[in-house]
Amino acid sequence: MKIIDIKDKNFKSEFEEILGRAKVDIKKVSSIVNGIIDEIIQDGDEAVKEHISKFDNWTPKNSEDLFVDVADMKKAYDNIDDKLRDSLHLAYDRIKSYHEKQLPKSWLDFEENGTILGQKVTAVDRAGLYIPGGKAAYPSSLLMNAIPAIVAGVEEIVVATPTPDNEPNELLLAACHLCGIKTVMKVGGASAIAAMAYGTQSLKKVDVITGPGNIFVATAKKLVFGEVNIDMIAGPSEIGILADETANPSYLAIDLLSQAEHDEMASSIMITTDENIAQQTSIEVDNYLKTLSRNEIAQKSIDDRGCIIITDTMDHAIELMNEIAPEHLEVMTQSPFELLPSIKHAGAIFLGQNTPEPIGDYIAGPNHTLPTGGTAKFYSPLNVENFMKKSSIISFSQNAIDSIGEQCALLADTEGLTAHAKSVRVRLGK
Repeated sequence: MKIIDIKDKNFKSEFEEILGRAKVDIKKVSSIVNGIIDEIIQDGDEAVKEHISKFDNWTPKNSEDLFVDVADMKKAYDNIDDKLRDSLHLAYDRIKSYHEKQLPKSWLDFEENGTILGQKVTAVDRAGLYIPGGKAAYPSSLLMNAIPAIVAGVEEIVVATPTPDNEPNELLLAACHLCGIKTVMKVGGASAIAAMAYGTQSLKKVDVITGPGNIFVATAKKLVFGEVNIDMIAGPSEIGILADETANPSYLAIDLLSQAEHDEMASSIMITTDENIAQQTSIEVDNYLKTLSRNEIAQKSIDDRGCIIITDTMDHAIELMNEIAPEHLEVMTQSPFELLPSIKHAGAIFLGQNTPEPIGDYIAGPNHTLPTGGTAKFYSPLNVENFMKKSSIISFSQNAIDSIGEQCALLADTEGLTAHAKSVRVRLGK
């Protein structure tokens, strides 16, 4: 695994390359995605069927064929191994408990002059969840996207997921049953995003779309934003690790690989103050790579986008990591909580030797749908509020409008909005 030192003469350019890890030229796929969206808008179900036939190697016979039968979800749930079912339930309960603590509250504030101001929080009516499929299926992503919507109080949740050869993943169906989801559309990619955003003859449009996907999915989400709300534009998975001389190189290595095995484009970056830890971790990475089921994917990720940085102080390490703003950040130091106030930018922060990133992927409770590619500087993890909206509440008594109405009208006059000003003044002194 590549090791670089901040003292290296090429460090600045190499670090700039790390910061640009998520750059992709969406222009190359935008025209394709725009075409797919236009076809869905124009032809609805027929376009969806054509896209499934083209990309997923089967042809739906009719509109009913586009959806998973609810009975099949129940059957899948009943057929899974008891221990696996128990694990799903444990994950469900922990994720639900965590997200319930996020629920925002409606509120009212009463002023002495009769003014009432407040905020009303309500869930969106319909949410669309995109769950990747194809090479692998991710029931954990279903739980992480569905449960915040359930906690928020969304009335109807729609799932879209690719089903190559018309063979839905049984564990994903079991997770859908556990979450009480009734509508699962068997379509993926940009077609799925367009179908949820604009609706088809058999699918009513949603209000918000969440969930990760490839560049076509990400581009489609970007293009339909405004027609619907979205959670974020997610890229390849990534991990950052801060490590000092007390860290265990074996832990560090396998945690770096836990992201590398996701995708050839995944990034695994460690910053340490100890050269010996850097060298030992690199050796452990090579040893572990030989044992992985997805070793070719992990190897390419490590070769192309993996890096260990040696720095002089932990303060400098944190400064660099804040610039990277990783999706996942492990703090493997003697006193990790002491560093927490200095960490500003990370999707999820894992503190201590016994807190590997995968515990957050599945069962800890916080959401694993996280900002990538440095967007943790301004995006948050998927949460309950992604499925909610806020309305302002305003009520003025006669006394209240008399007390500040003229100032309001004056501001309207200044902007040349006569009707605005008169709308207030006709109510004054009544």
